[in-house]
Parts: sequence; structure tokens; C-alpha cells
Amino acid sequence: MIKTVEFTSEGYVLLIDQRILPTEEVVVECRDYQQVAEAIRNMTVRGAPAIGVTAAGGVALGAQEIATADMAEFKRRFEEVCDVIAGTRPTAVNLFWAVERMKKAANGNFASVPELKKALRAEADAVLKEDLAINETMGNNGAGLIAAGDTVLTHCNAGALATAGHFGTALGVIKAAHLQGKNIKVFADETRPFLQGARLTAWEMMKEGIDVTLITDNMAGHYMKKGFIQKVIVGADRIAQNGDTANKIGTYTVAVMAKTHGIPFYVAAPLSTIDFAIPDGGHIPIEERNTREVSHVGGKQLAPTGVKILNPAFDVTPNEYISAIITEKGVARAPFQQSLEALRKA
Repeated sequence: MIKTVEFTSEGYVLLIDQRILPTEEVVVECRDYQQVAEAIRNMTVRGAPAIGVTAAGGVALGAQEIATADMAEFKRRFEEVCDVIAGTRPTAVNLFWAVERMKKAANGNFASVPELKKALRAEADAVLKEDLAINETMGNNGAGLIAAGDTVLTHCNAGALATAGHFGTALGVIKAAHLQGKNIKVFADETRPFLQGARLTAWEMMKEGIDVTLITDNMAGHYMKKGFIQKVIVGADRIAQNGDTANKIGTYTVAVMAKTHGIPFYVAAPLSTIDFAIPDGGHIPIEERNTREVSHVGGKQLAPTGVKILNPAFDVTPNEYISAIITEKGVARAPFQQSLEALRKA
């Protein structure tokens, strides 16, 4: 079983270094909350649920580092820890969900600082365990949408590496269908510029024994037109209350092509990825990343020096292109504002 995020008995955060997969499998040990923050920022860990679990562990670790017995002083410095963790990346809502959950856990009546620290560690452990259980349930909820013999296209990586481990979100649905003996195949977009599909999804699918074919991003439309692809399933970094979905850059293009060719386009994400505070995708902040990710591959410069480069990490797929959103509480369909709200209350 792939374990993307783990917490040690000392509270340290262990992360598979996703920057160097698949050629090397290295586990990074973060011994303070600043190291956790940097691991989120530099994409040692990525994927919205995995970022949320890591953030919870980072907040708990930061709490352990605060050396004071004074509760008021502890709370002040605890807020600083939370601000540092929350300031790492702007788009994945699970990050902020996890930090807010840890803040709420700190608001109880505690007799002492050590008691509060223990409660925060327990809360981080709960976030990790819940993520594993949620993703397995979500996979089983979505497997019914995949027919025997289907070839499924996925973009970016929404598997075990994007969560605490084991199942994943979009790939969790694929894995559940595979375990049900549906004899499915997967097409994985390479997902420029960070190549999560080429480096991570292909690696995961091969680890699971699932038939996978890697294609470049600009091949997807060709294979849809040829009838090679029956379903598309992706993950999400933030979903607005109306179902508009932010996911890795290029997802919107895939969704438009899928609709053009009459192919169902599914999103798989836990309810913690749905931002019920925003009405639509226009309110989702889009992270701009270092332009070197575009101009260089594997340290080798491909683009001319001085050329202007844009590098948004995400795009937003409007809800009309989405056939269904798969969650741990069930499957939502249009109108999404009503169906997602109903799942939240379920």
C-alpha cells in the first residue's frame, strides 16, 4: 500500500518526495512545521487531500514545538503556526479546511498546554485516518459509473499520491473498478508542465497492475475521436457550490473535448474539497507557479532565454461540462448547487 503521508510517534511528518518519482522513491522526514510548510510549497507533497492531511500534521507538529506553559502565549504562537501553514498554496481548499479544523480543535477547554498539544496530535491522526476511509468509500461510490471493459482517461494525478495513501480520489474510482474485475484500461495524460500524469499516475497504475497507456496532453482529443476512450475522471483542488471545479491546468480542455465527443466527464473529490462559501468558479484563486517549470524539463532548458512565459497551475471547468461529482457521501448530478448541498447535509 502506498503511504503518501505518515506521522511518527514523535509527531514528525513523513512524505514521499513526489518531485523525484518515478526514478527514485525517497521519504522526506519533516521535523518542524517550517519544513512541513516548505514541503507543501515546493510540491514534495501535492494533491488537495494530501495537502490537507499534511497541513494537519504540520500544525500539530508546530504546536509541539511551542515551549511555554502559558495558555494565552501558546494560543498566540499557535495562530502564527497556522498562518505559516495556510500561506503555502492558495488554490487547494483542503489546506484551509485542515488548518481551520485544527484551530477548532484548539478551542476546547483544556487544563494545560500539554493536554492541548495531545488533543491536537489526536486531531491530526484523525484527519489522516478519515482521509483513508473517505477515499475507499468514494472509490466504491464511483466504481458503478465505470463499465466492464471501459478505457478511462485521467488528467494529472488523483491517486494514492494525492491523498494520505492507498486509494486516492479519481484513481480510487479506477482502482475500485479494477478490484471488481471490470478489466478496465487507463489512458494517462502526461500533464504538463509538472508531468504528474507521466511521473506519478503511470507509476501508480503500474504498481496496481492496471493496464495504463501514457499519452501527451495534445493527444487526448485524437483518441476520443477515434473511440478509444469511454469515460474521463479527474480529481479536484477546489469545487464551488455550483459545481465549477478547479483542477490541474489542462482539465478544462479535456472537459470540452469530452463533451464534444459525448464522453461522460466525472470529478471525484471528498466533501472537504467543496468550498460552499463561494458561489462559482470565478471566485477560486489560481496559483501562478515558477516559469522555470515551463522553460525547463529535468533541469534542461528547452525555451529561449528571455521568452515571456505564463504558468497557471490550475484552470476551472464550468459545471455544464461535468456529468457527475463523486464524493464519500454519494454521487451528485446537476443542478449541483442543490445536490452538493444535499450531500453535505446527509
